[in-house]
Amino acid sequence: MGNRSSYRTRQREEILDFLKCREGSHVTAAGLHEEMNRAGIRIGLTTVYRTLDKLADAGDVQKYRIEGVSSACYEYLGEGNREEHGEYHCKCEKCGRLIHLHCEEVEALRNHIAAEHGFTMDTGRTVFYGICGECRKGREE
Repeated sequence: MGNRSSYRTRQREEILDFLKCREGSHVTAAGLHEEMNRAGIRIGLTTVYRTLDKLADAGDVQKYRIEGVSSACYEYLGEGNREEHGEYHCKCEKCGRLIHLHCEEVEALRNHIAAEHGFTMDTGRTVFYGICGECRKGREE
C-alpha cells in the first residue's frame, strides 16, 4: 500500500510541475492529459481529473467554469497569485479565447460594489464577454 501512496504523490507532483510550466494559462483536464502523454508522462485521465480537483481544494490551482465551455478550466496559482483580490477574465465571443485580466480599475470596481452595494463578487467566476483585439482587427481588415 505504501507504493500506491507514493505513486499517487509522484503523479500529483508531475501534474503540479506540468501546471507550473504553464503558469498564467488555463488548461482542461483532457488537454493536460493529452499534453502529458505527448511528453511521455503516462497518467490516466481519471487520475488527472481527481488530482486537479484535489489541487483546487488545496488552493494550488483555481478551477473555472466558463459559460460556453463544456469542461472546467484549471490554472496554477503560484505563490504570488493567492492574494485576497481576484483574477478576472475576458472571453472572446468569436474565437473563444480566455484572457487574464489583472487590472486595478476592475479591482476598484469590485471594492465599490462590495462597499456601496453590499455584494461580494465571485472573482473565480467573473468573466467579461466581448470581442478580443485579434478578432476585432480581423473584422476591420
